[in-house]
Amino acid sequence: QVQLVESGGGLVQAGDSLRLSCAASARTFSSYAMGWFRQAPGKEREFVAGIASNGGNTWYVDSVKGRFSISKDNAKNTMYLQMNSLKPEDTAVYYCAAAQTPTRLVRGDQSSIPYWGQGTQVTVSS
Repeated sequence: QVQLVESGGGLVQAGDSLRLSCAASARTFSSYAMGWFRQAPGKEREFVAGIASNGGNTWYVDSVKGRFSISKDNAKNTMYLQMNSLKPEDTAVYYCAAAQTPTRLVRGDQSSIPYWGQGTQVTVSS
């Protein structure tokens, strides 16, 4: 069982930066691929970024490429999402997720992802 807790959300202005953190309870954290998803009001939850278990490979949705950066510190059981040049359209609840393979995160059915955090709100004002 893996418990995930997000933090770092908040209200910022367009162009600002935020860093989200996702702390995991599992001692086997290093064996999991991790990802960030977001859900804006009235929209479906979408994939934002993913990272392989060893941090060697990363994936991003096109809309955040060049602005967001995902990283994973296996020694601290923590994953991060550095968000720069934030835009109002980035406003959403951000969720972290863990899965045994990155495919489940990047291209799979979200219902196949076994572990989710509770979400943290990010609001970007114009």
